Amino acid sequence: MPFTVGTAGHVDHGKTWLVRALTGKDTDRLPEEQARGVSIDLGYAPLDLGEGVQLSLIDVPGHERFVRNMVAGATGIDLFLLVVDAGEGVRQQTHEHLTILRLLGVEAGVVAVTKADTVDADRLEAARTEARAFVRGAEVVAVSALTGGGLDELRAALRRVTEGLAPPVRELPTRMWIDRVFPVVGAGTVVTGTLWSGSVGVGDVLRVEPGTLDVRVRSVEVHDRQVKRAEPGQRVAVGIPGVDRAALGRGSALVEPGAYPVTFRLDVVVEGAEVPAAVTVHLGTAAVPARVVRHGNYAQLRLSEAVVAARGDRVVLRTGTTVGGGRILDPAPPRGLDPERLALLEGGDAKTIVRALAREPTTSDALLARGILTAAELEDGLAGLAQTDNFYYRSDWLETQRAAVTERLTERAAASPLDPGIPLAELFSGEPWAAAVVPLLGVERRGGSAFLPGAAPTLGERTEEAAQLEAALAEAGPAGLRLADRELARYLEGEGRLVRLGDEFGVSTAGYEHARQTAVAECEREGSIALGRFRDLLGIARRPAQHLLERLDADGVTRRTGDVRVLRRRSKG
Repeated sequence: MPFTVGTAGHVDHGKTWLVRALTGKDTDRLPEEQARGVSIDLGYAPLDLGEGVQLSLIDVPGHERFVRNMVAGATGIDLFLLVVDAGEGVRQQTHEHLTILRLLGVEAGVVAVTKADTVDADRLEAARTEARAFVRGAEVVAVSALTGGGLDELRAALRRVTEGLAPPVRELPTRMWIDRVFPVVGAGTVVTGTLWSGSVGVGDVLRVEPGTLDVRVRSVEVHDRQVKRAEPGQRVAVGIPGVDRAALGRGSALVEPGAYPVTFRLDVVVEGAEVPAAVTVHLGTAAVPARVVRHGNYAQLRLSEAVVAARGDRVVLRTGTTVGGGRILDPAPPRGLDPERLALLEGGDAKTIVRALAREPTTSDALLARGILTAAELEDGLAGLAQTDNFYYRSDWLETQRAAVTERLTERAAASPLDPGIPLAELFSGEPWAAAVVPLLGVERRGGSAFLPGAAPTLGERTEEAAQLEAALAEAGPAGLRLADRELARYLEGEGRLVRLGDEFGVSTAGYEHARQTAVAECEREGSIALGRFRDLLGIARRPAQHLLERLDADGVTRRTGDVRVLRRRSKG
């Protein structure tokens, strides 16, 4: 299992010199770094511990002005290499760097007391004693990058830490935070980062988030060595040609498409007693200003820019210095802070959490994309739900819906016997699961509407009213009438007792048939019929003639060509 180790410690305490002595690689690659002798950005190198154990090493800057870069490098590491100058001892950034490591959940590592060749034995022992007290439980090794003294002991100490280190949990889909973007001749744009989870291989299609930019992987390297597929925990360089560098940058992530929420809010368990309302949130390699709404140990972070997140991710909260941190419970929460929901997410088992999330039917993909549960946890949690088609639902939710829909249809049948059904779009407006759930509700579906079992439209007490309307339409002939009661008209049309012309007008079935035969006969004689000719043949006004022609078009009898109608092919003869 690959592991990543990150340096930490105060400026000028010898981190980069130590990395050079351990790996043979100078991680100060920028001209400004080389000119000033101070690390500004992140550096990377493979670390060979012997006996076939090789780590990825991230060298971070120690200056207080570049703590943002330090957090970006420390996020995702598995163990630390904390550096303390033998002559100066523990200093300000030593404290802050260790605080950041703890907030990120990095508990394992080794302390290197550097520049051991520059102090006497008493001072060296005092520095080692101070380091042991500062990082309790960690091995402390005195080293000299200049003479090489203690390097073998340091490698052995790091190897012992990795042997006792549990493999990191990386069951989530592919995600790699980007920390560098640069062009390579012949390869196009290259991005580098620590692969948090999943894997990356040549030919994979990944997405840059935030931004929904899909890219295809052309090449994959691990410490300058071409590989077919990189595994989680490795330092990876990914070639993605054809992509504008301006669309990429530190703070973005390469992810499996659709696998992670892109969010402006995070619900977290807070670490740190004094967290102000305005902070910078560090997540992965992103650093985003945010507002904090807090309730006890829980807080909702409202971000000024979107980030990619998953449950269990750790964040660092900073102002001028590090003020706290948090562990994400919900990476895509609703507005408003709900401590009871967060307590459930923090302490509930998978089945309880899934039941809480499934407040209405949902798919496993949708739940997984929330980033709250791993695939294994989700599978366990879904076992407690019922399923129809691709949707999972709670039995109690279904019973509630069944009772509510039955009540609504009963009320509808009583209030509107002519039209006792309710359209599905009205029952479940815009819900993708409506068609799958309706058969489970104990109702009948007819077309796009739901009905109580056996329910049918009926005139009830309106029999006489319907007869009067039919008589009036029969008397009006093809001229028809304006329909004052549209619901009654729809019912009668369904019974074949009238023909509606739009929503407002109607004609008797005999009147419509007379109009149809007239239009067909004229078209067969002359090849077409104009509105004025149709009006004159029927002896009616222009407006009802227009309505009749439009209905004939809708019924497939005629079609409009310019200012005339012609018969549709199937209507001839």
